[in-house]
Amino acid sequence: MQNRRFDILLLLPLAIFTSAFLILPLARLTVAAGEGEQGLMAFLAIVTEARYRTSLIATLLLAILTTVATLALATVAAQTLANRRFAGRGLLLSLLTFPLAFPGVVVGFMVILLGGRLGLVGSATKAVVGTNLVFAYSLVGLFLGYIYFSMPRVLLTILAAAEKLDPSLVEAARSLGAGPVAIQRDVVLPALFPAMYTGGALCFATAMGAFGTAFTLATNIDVVPMLIYTEFTLATNAAMAAAISIGLGLMTWAVLAIARNRAMRDVGAN
Repeated sequence: MQNRRFDILLLLPLAIFTSAFLILPLARLTVAAGEGEQGLMAFLAIVTEARYRTSLIATLLLAILTTVATLALATVAAQTLANRRFAGRGLLLSLLTFPLAFPGVVVGFMVILLGGRLGLVGSATKAVVGTNLVFAYSLVGLFLGYIYFSMPRVLLTILAAAEKLDPSLVEAARSLGAGPVAIQRDVVLPALFPAMYTGGALCFATAMGAFGTAFTLATNIDVVPMLIYTEFTLATNAAMAAAISIGLGLMTWAVLAIARNRAMRDVGAN
């Protein structure tokens, strides 16, 4: 009896959080989406109206590219940091995780300092070839900003798995004549896959919903977070903003669920 009361006591905070921050807001958001002129057809408009569909496709492609690039960079960096001890390793790891301290707006500002009209790259190209190269306000700028923002999260996730990798497995493969590529393909990457699924899902979710960086850089790009903002504030179309928010949430949630299932399956297989 006491154990049951203790279990209920443990579940109580989770139940309060789930109700107050997930179930009730989502239910109210769904009701708000159906209260507009289009009713529940607002959900269908996300894919049938060109403006919403184009924004959704651009956001999806940007999130996928960001996830692939961040996973590649983070996997290489994690293996380097996990398997090697060198002077300044701690400082390098601190620098790589430093963006965790920045909000998205600051990340966008740093991209502007790099690739804006008066940025470092533009000044250099103007001095060399006479042309001011500006990319901060394009998809390239958003892509770099999202990588900068997501890299520490993915790196720490994969680094934890890389540090747990048994070195004897790599040595055994090497003693059997396996080359570096074969060792990566058959030993290292399969052991890192669960962490890569988790890190990739976090990166994808961040890129799909990032607002601060998009607000700073997406002056010419209509990504979904900016679309929700403009529908809610400038167009005063709260119903459409709610419908897009739910669509964005469901899409991101589905990717997170798939990644979690794949990670759990790989952990079970190992």
